[in-house]
Amino acid sequence: MKSNISTMVIIGATSAIAQSVARRYAEHGVRFFLVARSEEKVRAVASDLLARGAASASIYLADLRQRDLHADIIARSIADLGRIDCVLVAHGVMPDQKVLDGDVDATIDSFMTNAVSVISISHRYANVLEGQGGGSLVGLSSVAGERGRRSNYAYGAAKSAMTAFYSGLRARLAPMGVHVMTVKPGPVDTPLTRGVKLPLMANVDVVAYDIERAITKHVKVLYTPGIWRLIMAVVRAIPESLFMKSKF
Repeated sequence: MKSNISTMVIIGATSAIAQSVARRYAEHGVRFFLVARSEEKVRAVASDLLARGAASASIYLADLRQRDLHADIIARSIADLGRIDCVLVAHGVMPDQKVLDGDVDATIDSFMTNAVSVISISHRYANVLEGQGGGSLVGLSSVAGERGRRSNYAYGAAKSAMTAFYSGLRARLAPMGVHVMTVKPGPVDTPLTRGVKLPLMANVDVVAYDIERAITKHVKVLYTPGIWRLIMAVVRAIPESLFMKSKF
């Protein structure tokens, strides 16, 4: 697939989806700026991308919950890449809702990771792209953010916040030529979901293909696999009284 992207920032570069997306762009000789927490893992990602054809793959180590680092991440990425064509925000955690039910602090901590840190770094990069007069900001949300389910409502609440924020950013930045895309995957077979029994589990490479194609086409909201657009339309239509009785 032909790409006009030559520079890419990936926040949460060791996530399985982010890695699969990056591999597709590496084949086009893209220059990467990779942000992750684990040095060992992100160095392995960088080496893999270089072997696949990436022009460069710089590394920045950070715990993204530390929002005081976000300004430095922005500055370093601009110094390294110059103009930024695409930012992929892919970091997050999949908490155990049963654990969170009895632990308020853990609930807040997961929200800080999945919502607050995502909004913080996305907002900053959105302003950079606005200043450039173009570029793509792509955020990995989830179909879980469309309705609070008893089995993962803390995770869903964070993704809902992210989705709403991206919707507003999209409306604000569209006149400036900035593409903002919200990605809503269904369950994907990654280390994040390993051991969890979920219906319609998707292959990560299929999701990455959908994301690359959607970036090229400037899609606003991507459900991947596409069947989830229909599924979530049905889920949203379920009356609350019935939805409360569901076990999923």
